[in-house]
Amino acid sequence: MESFGSSKEFIKGEDIAWETVGQGVQRQIMGYDDKIMLVNVKFDKGGIGEMHKHYHSQVTYVVSGEFELTIGAETRLMKGGDSFYIPPHVMHGAICKEAGVLIDVFSPIREDFMTK
Repeated sequence: MESFGSSKEFIKGEDIAWETVGQGVQRQIMGYDDKIMLVNVKFDKGGIGEMHKHYHSQVTYVVSGEFELTIGAETRLMKGGDSFYIPPHVMHGAICKEAGVLIDVFSPIREDFMTK
């Protein structure tokens, strides 16, 4: 696995650019090293996190908004204050019902987010 080093120890959100990653979806890569990564994801109402899977473990905290979240064959409505875990290799995706922000934590780092 390619090493991407690590982020700075102190990270100011205002210093990190938001990257558009889909219609109504933006992400902001915050702290990381080769073993872990934290990403803010901002959704407009109607924004879609397309169904996908990856080998990384993922834990997500719903900061705000409302999301119709599918993990495997199960779909639930998740709101601010909720969280969810996505095991490796499981299909998942989200439809934003009310604009909001998710905080995604991945292990190991999402190498595909680092290459442009």
